[in-house]
Amino acid sequence: MSTSTAEPKNNNQSNMEQEEQNPLIEFQSVLREAIDILNYSEETFNFLKEPMRFLEVTIPVRMDNGSIKVFKGYRAQHNDACGPTKGGIRFHQDVTADEVKALSGWMSMKCGINGLPYGGAKGGVVCNPLEMSLRELEALSRGYVRAVSQIVGPTKDIPAPDMYTNAQIMAWMLDEYDHIREFDNPSFITGKPIALGGSLGRETATSKGLLYILQLVSELKNIPIEGMRVIVQGFGNVGGYLAKYLHELGAKVVGVSDVLGGIYDENGLDIPYLLDRRDSYGVVSNLFDHTISNQELLEKECDVLVPAATGGQITKKNAGRLNCKIVVEAANGPTTKEGAQILKDRGILVVPDILANSGGVVVSYFEWCQNNQGYYWTVEEVDRKLKQKMNESFNKVYKTMKCYGVDMKVAAYIEGVRSIIEASRLRGWITV
Repeated sequence: MSTSTAEPKNNNQSNMEQEEQNPLIEFQSVLREAIDILNYSEETFNFLKEPMRFLEVTIPVRMDNGSIKVFKGYRAQHNDACGPTKGGIRFHQDVTADEVKALSGWMSMKCGINGLPYGGAKGGVVCNPLEMSLRELEALSRGYVRAVSQIVGPTKDIPAPDMYTNAQIMAWMLDEYDHIREFDNPSFITGKPIALGGSLGRETATSKGLLYILQLVSELKNIPIEGMRVIVQGFGNVGGYLAKYLHELGAKVVGVSDVLGGIYDENGLDIPYLLDRRDSYGVVSNLFDHTISNQELLEKECDVLVPAATGGQITKKNAGRLNCKIVVEAANGPTTKEGAQILKDRGILVVPDILANSGGVVVSYFEWCQNNQGYYWTVEEVDRKLKQKMNESFNKVYKTMKCYGVDMKVAAYIEGVRSIIEASRLRGWITV
């Protein structure tokens, strides 16, 4: 099975760092800063600091050995003032309620930054897909849809792939939803196979969006893509495609990593070789006798560091040892607030996740539009529209950063929260 985004948390991250990282607190901390800068009320912060709707479910699945295993699942809907909520579903053994809540808030920010008529949502199931058969994964996928079916739908909440879910899992979920509703509903879910109404360019959308952002940053910092030294932590769908695109443009991808460890070569890695030989979970380091840990890779010298694995990778413990000029966040929440402050003090530009990796939700929106129209676009049209949207969003956030004298993450939150607050005010939900 091919994964859609990132790898599981690496074994080299200490338990202490994991304990310190609470994604919901991280989300609320930056949200507070953005709302205070905009002089919005305490009521506004309290309204947005947690999802307006959160569902916890249990999903019984008959396993291949005949036993029944009960899985815990979640769906968080952060805010639907601007339109239906939108967000992925992740399958991972470390999924928590707070993580899903934070991810739904981050998705609201992404939609606001890109001017999409959505609010944010997120789903997750606590499981280890690496240890499950395809039949078990199908049963779990269908069970999740049955459990949340009353609060999702093409005009309510539109799911999509996320960590360890992919187009096939979306196909199972779509089929289950169609059986429940008794009619064909392709706009219920995005990231589907092309044959079931998926969009061309959706599989590579997050990576393409990252590439377009990186091209803008390279111009801003006067570091040409050709010859740029890049480290990509995480070699799944997002990290793998980004490494491929950068290699094709002449960049030197000097380091990559997976769940088992990392590999580094200051002269540049053979990316086509690695892509050809990685497994379906993005693991490639097992091909090499000499590897380094994920944390060691983060501290190697490069021009651009792309954390594309999981959250909480760059913290106050290691931010002072990073040896890069730019951090482009491909994963969700890879840099803690304290870590980001250290990087800012050191003059290292951090392009935040809610801007950098938002290409996925942008093209999911395109897929939803195509499903509703019954008219489908060429991959060239999808990429052209994606590039235009990413360029507009980057320039907007960068202008806000300069206007308020804040870092790019706070600027992105400022842009992300404005439309949500205005829509909520107009609906009479809050006063500002």
